[in-house]
Amino acid sequence: MQSLQDLYRFSQQLSYSEHLMPALFIGHGSPMNAIEDTLFSQNWHSLGQSFPTPKAIVVISAHWLTKGSAITAMDFPETLHDFRGFPQPLFEVEYPAPGDPVLAKDIQKLVHTDLHLDHDWGLDHGTWSITRHMFPQANIPVLQLSIDYDKPLDYHYQLATQLRDLRKKGVLLIGSGNMIHNLRLLSWDKMEDNYGFDWAIEINATLQQFVVDYDVKRLIDYEKIHPHISLAVPTLEHYIPMLYTLGLKEKKDDLLFFNDAYVGGSLSMTSFMYYQ
Repeated sequence: MQSLQDLYRFSQQLSYSEHLMPALFIGHGSPMNAIEDTLFSQNWHSLGQSFPTPKAIVVISAHWLTKGSAITAMDFPETLHDFRGFPQPLFEVEYPAPGDPVLAKDIQKLVHTDLHLDHDWGLDHGTWSITRHMFPQANIPVLQLSIDYDKPLDYHYQLATQLRDLRKKGVLLIGSGNMIHNLRLLSWDKMEDNYGFDWAIEINATLQQFVVDYDVKRLIDYEKIHPHISLAVPTLEHYIPMLYTLGLKEKKDDLLFFNDAYVGGSLSMTSFMYYQ
């Protein structure tokens, strides 16, 4: 497992297959990571620099929950400022990446579920807070795939397996959420200290081990993972994107963890990547 300081150096040593884009799970944390020079945002930038240029990016963000599944299908998605109480400069950020209606229709045909072509949502901060560091020129098409919150966890994993071939077509897929995400229990005086509550550290380590073992069954049956799992995963929207990334794994993939740190005790920024 790489430390925050080691990631840039290590990313320069990665050799990506010409025919397979990496698949990412990124802990996006606070929207302020979009405009602040943090270790997290620095690592997003480093990874973006190490990738072959994607033909398009598809993000499953914790912040687009729908009844039924949907994918953005407009030519130019709006930059959504889907938060409150943050400094004005954050509301002034625009990430004017194009969309890709043709790719949206191709994905609609690829999956074995009804997938609505959406022209209203745009890009929320679970997407642009990351992509503006990875690809600051905003010249790569970006789409969002929604989370159908009425569906069981296995549905999301199985849907992701149907998207694997997109990696062979130069599409970068990103699940954007957080392994541990409990904003109500944040310790605001320890936001900068890489501080995690004992239960958060234990559960985060357990989840990482299940990712290493590719124990999808245990991750789907998450309520039995730990006696305090409800503290780490009080709601599922930040957990589900991780299952999408697991569903994108190919047999020959290597695994890299990065940004393995805590914020305010009850938020884990732990991220991982599948690559060849």
